[in-house]
Amino acid sequence: MTTQNWKIAPIDVLTAAPVMPVMVIHDLEHAVPLAKALVAGGIKVLEITLRTPIALEAIKKISNEVEGAIVGAGTIITPEQLTAVVDAGAVFAISPGLTPKILTAAVNSEIALIPGISSISELMLGMEYGLDCFKFFPAEAAGGVAMLKGIAGPIPQVTFCPTGGISLANYNSYLQLKNVACVGGSWLAPAEIVQQQAWDQVTKLASEALAGVQT
Repeated sequence: MTTQNWKIAPIDVLTAAPVMPVMVIHDLEHAVPLAKALVAGGIKVLEITLRTPIALEAIKKISNEVEGAIVGAGTIITPEQLTAVVDAGAVFAISPGLTPKILTAAVNSEIALIPGISSISELMLGMEYGLDCFKFFPAEAAGGVAMLKGIAGPIPQVTFCPTGGISLANYNSYLQLKNVACVGGSWLAPAEIVQQQAWDQVTKLASEALAGVQT
């Protein structure tokens, strides 16, 4: 299967915006206003993680009700979960790691899955399945900017979205790398702000993140 059969190619997901919020939604009533707040701040690519019981329903609601949002699912660890998020309306998926089963499901799915790697060997396995876009996770713990620079030497043709330990304090150091298209982080939708339903603050965080990108 080639990327032309996916609704959105992995590279188009990663290059749509320099920052991608990693969203953990505990209250279904927060899903749509949170997504709208992020989109209002200029961030349209949204990763809703499957870390809560209502995640699939949140994906469905955001897909149906938030105009302009490019809705994806995170924390995909089984082929069955990939099928479920397709049914919920996600147009891309992200996994924290990779296995032969999830890679096989990825290349046969109707939506793009971007698998996570933290080593050269994992990267090479993903490439054997024809993939060239990956999540680098957990970014800071796995070597951070130095690791990605090291990978770029022998394998410059892949593109990454580092996630894990990324914040306003260090996101530009990743975005300056040629093999990084975007970064992912939970700082764009902090749990305490979401719980307070302070949607204007979420929009402000999104706008500040985009405005602070160094070119």
